[in-house]
This record gives sequence, structure tokens and C-alpha cells, in this order.
Amino acid sequence: MPYRRLPKTDAARLKALDAVLRNDDIYTVRNRVVDWKVLNKCRPAYDRLLTAVEQHKIRLLAQKRASSKIERLQRNATMYVSHFLQVLFLAIERGEIKQQCKTLYGLPEDATSIPPLKQAEQVLAIGEKAVKGEKLRIKKGGLPIYNPTIGKVSTHLDIFRETWFDQRRKMDQTAKALADIQALRPEIDEIILDLWNQIEAHYASLPPEERFQACRKLGVIYYYRRHEPHIY
Repeated sequence: MPYRRLPKTDAARLKALDAVLRNDDIYTVRNRVVDWKVLNKCRPAYDRLLTAVEQHKIRLLAQKRASSKIERLQRNATMYVSHFLQVLFLAIERGEIKQQCKTLYGLPEDATSIPPLKQAEQVLAIGEKAVKGEKLRIKKGGLPIYNPTIGKVSTHLDIFRETWFDQRRKMDQTAKALADIQALRPEIDEIILDLWNQIEAHYASLPPEERFQACRKLGVIYYYRRHEPHIY
């Protein structure tokens, strides 16, 4: 005997509600299948869930579209920051820049390697310190580092920072859209449960082959257990 199970996905929830909303037989006065109180909840619930699902799709698509762009910009920013610091270390090693100047760039005076630049936050933080340090050293009379210049490093950092923060906003919007869907699900499930209980109760006197067919027509979902014959 097949058993009933509430929808597990939002698409299935919408399909279950839509099956009731588009079925004219359910509204007849003489053959009332579902109480008006429950029916009146269906349309607003369907519309709210559909809107929330569509909003989440739009937000997620916008987030995904920006992902490839931000990866490229992060690679560029990382490369310029890394190359600049490599040139700085070489200049210090050659004696062109004093050892203690490392602190201007936010680096320990005894640092012998470039800090990690794997995360976006690391690239931005270390890059900003490098830009400030170079400007401060030049202001004190030091000769600027070339290839890359700090201007190029700053430009790539600014482009990456703007895009990265925009992506963070998109991610927050996507998360909020998902939270809106999650907040709706308990109410939607409660409405569907009430609907299905009334639908099954209405057709309870029919033979199984007719009862399951009538209930399925109104959106009730049935499953068979493994190896169970699909009779109805």
C-alpha cells in the first residue's frame, strides 16, 4: 500500500499547492473537498513562496556570474602585491632600502618572506599596508619602487576591493533570500498537511484504486516502499 509523504523541495511544495488552485472541482459548493478557510490560505501561500523562490534564483545567479570575475581580479591583485613585495625584499637585500623600512609596510624587521596571500582579506590587508608604506617611504625621501609601481598595485587593489565588497553584498542578499524561503516552509507544510488530510478524508469511502487517483489529482504525493508492487 503506498504511503503519503509531504514535499521535500520547494518545487514540490509549489506543485502541491498549484494542483489544488488549478482544479475547479475542488471549489464546487455541492461537492466541497476542502474547507474554504484552508483554500483561502493557498493562493497567498503559493504566491509568497513562488516570489521567494524566484528572488533566491535571481540573487544566486547574480552571485555566480560575479564569481569568475572576482577570481580573475583577485589573481591580478595578488600578483601585483606579491611582485611588489618581492622587489622590496630584493632592494633591501641589495642595500638600496634600509632593513628597518620593512616596518613601514607592516612587516617585521626580521621578515624574510612574503606574508600569505591566499585569502581575499589577506590580499587587501597586506596590499593596503604596502601602499601606505611605499607612500610614506617616498614622502621621507626614498626612491620609488618600479616594476611594479605602487600606483599599479593600488589600482588593482582598488578594483578588486570594490568588486569583492560588491560580491559580499550579493552573498548577503542570497543568504537573506534563502532565509526568507526557510521561514515560509513550516507554514506552507502546515497548509499542505491540512489540505491533504481533508482531501483524503473526502475520498476515504472510495475503493483504493479510485481514492488514490482522486487524491493524486489534487496534488497528494504517494510513494511505494522498495520492492512493493505499484498497484494503485
